[in-house]
Amino acid sequence: LALVPFGIKPLLRRAAAYEALERYQLAYVDYKTVLQVDCSIQAAHDGVNRMTKALLEKDGVNWRQMLPPIPTVPVSAQMRWSGPSAGAPGANTPATAPRGGPDQTAADTERARTLKEEGNELVKKGNHKKAVEKYSESLKLNQECATYTNRALCYLTLKQYKEAEQDCTEALRLDPKNVKALYRRAQALKELKDYKSSIADIKSLLKTEPKNTAALRLLQELKRA
Repeated sequence: LALVPFGIKPLLRRAAAYEALERYQLAYVDYKTVLQVDCSIQAAHDGVNRMTKALLEKDGVNWRQMLPPIPTVPVSAQMRWSGPSAGAPGANTPATAPRGGPDQTAADTERARTLKEEGNELVKKGNHKKAVEKYSESLKLNQECATYTNRALCYLTLKQYKEAEQDCTEALRLDPKNVKALYRRAQALKELKDYKSSIADIKSLLKTEPKNTAALRLLQELKRA
């Protein structure tokens, strides 16, 4: 990696080694870095899903806040490693989809991350309305699944359930099995009295995490509704 920064094969090998050593946070970072370089790498998508599940079980719902920083991949590295298959039909949708195509700069991605982190700090302080503004600015620069789910949480707190549902739908477009997006959309749909769709989301979530206690509790509430 020192010789070939952001090389896909070395990153995947290192991620697999971290995973074998149960250093799931570092493995997650490497798998996510691979997806920044080339979003069509199925092994990296599978790795992210495995690490998400492992970290959720290990650290709980706030596991993302404990992650080391994910490096920003320069556009030059993305272009160097992207082959003709990267935009082919049927390619996997990435968990992050930068807006602006080739003109998307590393500076934009870094600014988006900074804005998201500022939003996270505002959430911790209970300032959800201001956090929504930060997340919205971040999403203009870089459409990231976690930013959508974070903003959805704010909308739920502010009782803006339709907006919360829409953000979760966008997050699921980027990452179809995202647990937070499924759970928060189910919460929003429950408040919108769309119980059937809410139950469907919880059942989808439970296929990934059958022992998710919050989801099981919500399912019981929905069945009584």
